[in-house]
Amino acid sequence: MSRPTACPECLRRARLLAQLAPYIEKAACGSSPAAATIKELLGLPSELLAERVAPSKAAAILREVDAPTDDRLLAEAEASECWSVCRHQHRYPVALGQDEAPAALFGRGDPQLLGHLRPEHAVAIVGARRASSYGREVARQLGRDLAEAGLAVVSGLAFGIDACAHRGALESGLTVAVLGCGADVAYPASHRSLWRRIGESGLVLSELPPGTGAWRWGFPARNRIMAALAGMTVVVEAVERSGSLVTADFAAALGYTVGAVPGPVGSRVSAGPNSLLADGATLVRDAQDVLDAMLGPGVRRRRHDRSRRRRRLRRGGERTQRDRRADGRRGRPPQRAASDLRIRLGRLPRLLADSLQRAL
Repeated sequence: MSRPTACPECLRRARLLAQLAPYIEKAACGSSPAAATIKELLGLPSELLAERVAPSKAAAILREVDAPTDDRLLAEAEASECWSVCRHQHRYPVALGQDEAPAALFGRGDPQLLGHLRPEHAVAIVGARRASSYGREVARQLGRDLAEAGLAVVSGLAFGIDACAHRGALESGLTVAVLGCGADVAYPASHRSLWRRIGESGLVLSELPPGTGAWRWGFPARNRIMAALAGMTVVVEAVERSGSLVTADFAAALGYTVGAVPGPVGSRVSAGPNSLLADGATLVRDAQDVLDAMLGPGVRRRRHDRSRRRRRLRRGGERTQRDRRADGRRGRPPQRAASDLRIRLGRLPRLLADSLQRAL
């Protein structure tokens, strides 16, 4: 089966973004009070975008982008290590229907998996790069359990929470990495092995053409894609004024659910999630809270019964603690008693658990 390729018009738009990358950097990430937002800039038509960020060079850049013939653009796309889809094609994710959405998406992995990227089938897990051990463990567990429940786990391949969510999801299901550089560029470089694994069993996506390096503006730009692909965005750990909260803002603006994992009140990386919770975000203690928010209270959309039976057979028929825990939750009513909450508190740091138990 041949790889899909976006239409020439959308390939030109992606090529323009790569050409304008340094100018967008100055316009969107500069210190000027009039600095434009990424969402505003990327929602502009090509001519207006070029004139906005590079007024003195806009005409020359537009001529350079328009110079290649359609056949040459298509040949270059097919020769790259990535496939591409655009908004004029049926494989383009339906969730990216807003005006400022990417004209084209470049990807690695099986393009057939794009069919799973519907808001009701995907959750974004984001958080701090310098995460605590508690945050890393929560992110990995959420990624593993939500992927096991059949949801696509979307994140950004960054250090800390993102990488842990991807690794957890790789253990049991589908994960999608959305990059702020070309999809053929492993960024950060130390995550090359993780990037390769995701490309082999999941999806690596970017709106920038292959070979494009990382720019600061590319990260909030990719955050808007992550928020649009997922019906719920979960912030595990984040400092105030962080990129993770930008993703949460994008999700809220789209009318999607925002969830947050509570953390110690004295922890800097818990300031973001705790602030979101104070503002009314959904409390996330485990994967079931996410499933309750996305699918309804008490719903468990599991697809791992066969794999659990295989695990038992490999262990000579013995049911594992993980199996017993999963089976024990079946049929649990959505209301959680105080005693149930105390049991769940064991997953939180001891200091936080003790103070919450005293409140009960």
